[in-house]
Amino acid sequence: MRYGEEEIKNFDPQKDLEIWPNRHQKSYLIKITLPEFSCLCPRSGYPDYAKIYLEYVPDKYVVELKALKLYINSFRDRYISHEDSANEIFDTLYERLRPKKMRLIADFNPRGNVHTIIEIDSEKMEKER
Repeated sequence: MRYGEEEIKNFDPQKDLEIWPNRHQKSYLIKITLPEFSCLCPRSGYPDYAKIYLEYVPDKYVVELKALKLYINSFRDRYISHEDSANEIFDTLYERLRPKKMRLIADFNPRGNVHTIIEIDSEKMEKER
């Protein structure tokens, strides 16, 4: 196994998702695009591909980008649905970063004439409570 494959296979978001202190007190928006997300359909085993769009206004912490890349890549051999993968990514990042606000869009490539977009927004979640 090559070192990159080993890093991805053994990635543990609770231990390996590196979080850095935010050194800036002002509100600012961080936008990250992850265009090569992949996972496996839990029913068929066929690969699913998506672009993940992440936006957040940090509070005390920001995510280190290489760690984020490894976390996203750790889904590639997992059997997980579109909904579950998007929610897991959002929940993990939201829990670890505790941002002022965060939004995630998972735009899955069409397969079998179905195109799925999942959007999770912390501001909408707060309004629902």
